Amino acid sequence: MKLLDSLKLFGLGAAMLLSSQAMAADRTVLIGYAAPLTGASGSIGASLVHAAEIAVDDANRQAIHIDGDKLVFKLLTQDDRSDPRTGLLVAEYFVKSGVVGVIGHWNSGVGIPASLIYKNADIVQIAQATTAHAYTEQSFPTTFRIVPHDDEGAGYTAEYVVRQMKSQRIAIIDDQTPFGAGYAKHFAQMVTSLKGNIVSQFGVSSRTSDFNAVLRNVQKQNPDVVFFGGLDAQAGQLAKELKRFDINAPLVSVGGTVGAQYLKIAGEAGNGTVALEPGQPSYKGAPWQQFEKTYKSRFGGEMGLYAPFSYDAVQVLVAAIRQANSLDRQRIIAAMHQVRHNGLTGTIAFDAEGNLANPVFTIFQVKDQKWVPLKVIGGKK
Repeated sequence: MKLLDSLKLFGLGAAMLLSSQAMAADRTVLIGYAAPLTGASGSIGASLVHAAEIAVDDANRQAIHIDGDKLVFKLLTQDDRSDPRTGLLVAEYFVKSGVVGVIGHWNSGVGIPASLIYKNADIVQIAQATTAHAYTEQSFPTTFRIVPHDDEGAGYTAEYVVRQMKSQRIAIIDDQTPFGAGYAKHFAQMVTSLKGNIVSQFGVSSRTSDFNAVLRNVQKQNPDVVFFGGLDAQAGQLAKELKRFDINAPLVSVGGTVGAQYLKIAGEAGNGTVALEPGQPSYKGAPWQQFEKTYKSRFGGEMGLYAPFSYDAVQVLVAAIRQANSLDRQRIIAAMHQVRHNGLTGTIAFDAEGNLANPVFTIFQVKDQKWVPLKVIGGKK
């Protein structure tokens, strides 16, 4: 009888365990990811998504549970084509798909209009590259950025050009987008406040490769620096055109320029180009080394400069969900405003607007057709 009773108890215990395991089911949690996967910025977008995929895998290994359910994070990736109208369609799709948060967008001109849709749906949006200050100046509780905003970057760039490069005659060109024009505007204001001399200022379409009319005017001004507010592909073409017009002034560009795309397009004409990018020039420590190793083994080649920021954007969203101990959107928003996360790119926390607190920048220059870090600036004072 005792043996039979023991077997009955064992059977009851096993049944209860199986029942408990059945109740603690896996729960899929969708994270929206928006980036350009086609067009001029397609290669950058692919690198961003690769980094995010690694971050999702790492998050799933943490075995996070909420209300007894194990969370299984899954990336829902969409190509916004660097196009504002497409970006709105992507944002609406994410809302209908029930994503817990969105990482995106690459372009300020896409991320800013999409942010209203996320705000109205109470969905956290973490921009991995939307750098126009206007994005967070809207004071939406849902908008955050993992990189510094352009007002900060433009100020440091202007200071470097005027004080370090000792430039006396500065020509400014921008691509008439919220990103490029906004950056150029704040750059010009800072140059003026530093008593620098702006000899000309022009705008061109972000889709043009014809700089002839603008450069004929710039050539007459004999500048010692040409500043360009725009994306890497167009900046590379501008560098070639500057050489064709025998304008020997170095090109100074903005965040997103440092990478293989610019070097490929500009060729030898890119030598001497200066650009400011967010973050440290290189990262150290076991987490970074593991990330780099994983990236290269899975995807091959060199990862883009913004890949670590993409990884951290996913990880900080996961950290906020864990801190909130909930998938409720309002609780996640509240947790994002309080979160402090040690990421690959440094300590991540946000100010009241959702901007990255205590950002760090690096000045790079092209030497022998390679990007070389020159100076690290910013950070906590």
